Amino acid sequence: MPRFEDADFAVDSVPPHSPREQRESLSGQLPIPGDAGNTIEIPATRSSISDAAQYMHNLSLSPSMRDRRGSRNSFGTSLPIPRSPRVSRLSSVAYADSAAAQAAVSRDILASQVQDMSKEKVAAAKNMAFAFDIDGVLAHGNEAIPQAIEALKMLNGDNELGIKIPYILLTNGGGKTEISRCEQLSEVLETPISTDQFIQSHTPMQALAEYYETVLVCGGEGFKVREVAESYGFKNVVHPKDILAWDPTISPWRAFTPEERAQARPRDFSKVKFDAVLVFADSRDYATDMQLIMDLMLAEDGQLLTRAKDPVASRIPVYFSQGDMHFPTDHKGPPRLTQGAFRISIEAQYKALTGVDLERVVYGKPERATYTYADEVLKSWMEQIHNENKLPQNVYMIGDNPASDIVGGNMYGWNTCLVRTGVFQGGPGENDPNSPASFGVFDHVLDAVKAAVRKELGQEFKFKWNPKINPVLHGDGVSAVE
Repeated sequence: MPRFEDADFAVDSVPPHSPREQRESLSGQLPIPGDAGNTIEIPATRSSISDAAQYMHNLSLSPSMRDRRGSRNSFGTSLPIPRSPRVSRLSSVAYADSAAAQAAVSRDILASQVQDMSKEKVAAAKNMAFAFDIDGVLAHGNEAIPQAIEALKMLNGDNELGIKIPYILLTNGGGKTEISRCEQLSEVLETPISTDQFIQSHTPMQALAEYYETVLVCGGEGFKVREVAESYGFKNVVHPKDILAWDPTISPWRAFTPEERAQARPRDFSKVKFDAVLVFADSRDYATDMQLIMDLMLAEDGQLLTRAKDPVASRIPVYFSQGDMHFPTDHKGPPRLTQGAFRISIEAQYKALTGVDLERVVYGKPERATYTYADEVLKSWMEQIHNENKLPQNVYMIGDNPASDIVGGNMYGWNTCLVRTGVFQGGPGENDPNSPASFGVFDHVLDAVKAAVRKELGQEFKFKWNPKINPVLHGDGVSAVE
């Protein structure tokens, strides 16, 4: 089937323009992204060099291993993140009826009385916070882990002080907008989750919109990652299915459905220069995504249907939102492969074709950039729930994956808790030998939360709100806190 021209789709021809060309004309050097006013560049925790070498045999198109030359993948030593968290469109809590709203207000009033009588505990509660992984800690797929519901209710105020203990959700998952995911989680976890306390693997990658204009965005279901990228401010977002609609032969094994064609935005992509490739979530079409990524990695200055004389020097950057090899699902067997396996496949293909290790950038846990961004989210969330824009000193990371949750939390100086409801399946008294949790290993998230709260607020702290002991209701002088 022949490729189509822009005129076939009634769109204007787009000249081969990119922000890189403007920087080239100014500096005369390799187009390395410059400073952007709304971003911060955080030093990378992991090397930018491919992990694939250790898994590969010696055969390749260039067994002599050419020397590595300068690359356009300029963020090998730093990851841009936003200077401040995004503005939320899901900050308020909606109640199903007025009675529920009145009950919440009543408890807040009573809780303020209790808190006035226990200021030391209140100060300690405001000086601690939790960061939860989701899959394998709070839920398996769309099914909540029962203890997680109780833990979140307690942190949301169902405790002896009636106080909200701050927490955020920090996941290596992604593939849909933060608003959509929070709506889904609020239903699954039976508690309101705000975008202001929620970080997906690709959330900090919104900073890249300051650097790149035309991007290929891969992964996720349907066209949802396009919506994500556009919500982040990327000006020209291309989905792999857009390219398939232009030229179905570009991925020879792909069956392109009429429904997909109806949602695609085809044009003459031979006239488009791509600035970067962004992998936001697990690929649902390995063959097509791998083919297009490899086409752009080997292309001349990010232009499809070309092959660079020196693909290393001409290569455009490629970013992956996280590096986990596997993750827990509702599958009853071992954890399933995830984006890290896809990335290593890309790296191996690139090395086999060029003889050179692929330089790439990986976001997500355990990258320092993700935790630095989490600090900003925590401070902002503290301001919302306690009117105090400060970072709690005692942060507890609760995760199931030693290689991401625990490694990242340990490196960042957080207290780390490992649970046995996900990737880690160690026995009683057993910690991960390579990346041990600093605070301990627990059967489930509720045990971890209770242990941390008791450490900070005292062993006798009660995990249920009891209005009967409030002196506002009982004028007999009974203490508000037993």
